[in-house]
Amino acid sequence: MRWQTLLAGSALLACPALAQAAELDGASLSLMWAVPFAGLLLSIALMPLLLPAFWHHHYGKVAAGWALAFLLPFAVLHGLPLAGTQFVHALVAEYVPFIILLTALFTVAGGIYIRGNLHGSPGLNTGILAAGAVLASFMGTTGASMLLIRPLIRANDNRRHKAHVVIFFIFIVSNIGGSLTPLGDPPLFLGFLKGVDFFWTAQHLWMDTGFMLAALLALFYGLDRFYFKEEGVLPVDPTPDTRGIAFEGQHNFLLLGAIVALVLMSGLWKSTVVFDVFGTPVGLPGLVRDAGLIAVTLASLWLTARQVHEANQFSWGPMAEVAKLFAGIFLTIAPVIAMLKAGANGPFGAVVAAVTQPDGQPNPAMYFWATGLLSSFLDNAPTYLVFFNTAGGDPAQLMTALAPTLAAISAGAVFMGANSYIGNAPNLMVKAIAEDRGVRMPSFFGYMAWSCAILVPLFAVLTFLFF
Repeated sequence: MRWQTLLAGSALLACPALAQAAELDGASLSLMWAVPFAGLLLSIALMPLLLPAFWHHHYGKVAAGWALAFLLPFAVLHGLPLAGTQFVHALVAEYVPFIILLTALFTVAGGIYIRGNLHGSPGLNTGILAAGAVLASFMGTTGASMLLIRPLIRANDNRRHKAHVVIFFIFIVSNIGGSLTPLGDPPLFLGFLKGVDFFWTAQHLWMDTGFMLAALLALFYGLDRFYFKEEGVLPVDPTPDTRGIAFEGQHNFLLLGAIVALVLMSGLWKSTVVFDVFGTPVGLPGLVRDAGLIAVTLASLWLTARQVHEANQFSWGPMAEVAKLFAGIFLTIAPVIAMLKAGANGPFGAVVAAVTQPDGQPNPAMYFWATGLLSSFLDNAPTYLVFFNTAGGDPAQLMTALAPTLAAISAGAVFMGANSYIGNAPNLMVKAIAEDRGVRMPSFFGYMAWSCAILVPLFAVLTFLFF
């Protein structure tokens, strides 16, 4: 990753003055600072379609180019200290913990092999999606996705048409299934840290979640049954039949539990020990969590037999793609999030104003759509926080008098992460794993055609019923 080293070196030049640098003021920024982020999104959307060979070999350089297109002009116009602070904050506070967690989940889930040949019938596929939806709220959307996507793809390797199976998997397991507990998705975990009760989301979103999951599972079963009847299966099943179904690498289930415990610990443990990393505070619980996750990753690699990884066709390609693309996303998104945080006084003031009724009361329906549409393309965790604070930021009031508003913010952040490949981290990981296994996934806009045709109408009905 030579380009990451180059970026790190440029930031370290600013280190002596980073601690004194001011926080980024979104109200003073021009919308032009959002161009690198938009350019990176368009590159992810269009280059695999228009320049597939170039993108396959150089997507990391493209992401680095857009990151530098933000960082270098920003350093010239706003000073090296502030630019360095933004780089270090994106790296230390956001990107590194994010990648460490994803790597741990990717490695541990990749060390679990379900031996035996599951046959991807409509009933079995629907059952796997339903099971994944349940698991997602307890082990996170990323954990459930990494655990189940490989056996699901292998179960359908004798099907002629299977991209729709992965698309609905992203809808259900990688996003909507994680809406019932703070362990399910990062936005809800941030709400938990802000004071929202652990079971509040389950109590207030179970009907919304149940509606979405029931509708999606029914739609999937009907579509999968249609394809199964029309196309049948391949003459030869690539996965040979064996007696019974069994798990290999069972120790990784314990390691998955350790990952969940470490993440929960980092949210519950309050410590006054804070280290200043060039202007970015890093708490002791976060450091212990990250060190524990690295230890879990290494333990999984050490304990898992090579034959298990080979059977799972485990490779680092999907993880490398996610790591490089999200490095660019986390850096170029910084000015966009700052402009959103500026509220009504910032460049996106019209968005913030749209969620408030003329009498000053919040409009839950608008909060649902504003939070959701932004979460479709931005990091849904900070987007959740922006609208959480826009609605007052008082968890006691939001959980009671403004419960419909908090429910709308929570549902929008989690549900609409399914609208695009970059709406939630596991989306892109699932896509990369599927393509690595030979599944022809739709392009960025092709996937959005599916989400607009299936999810958006359901979100409209959801708004009418609950918000």
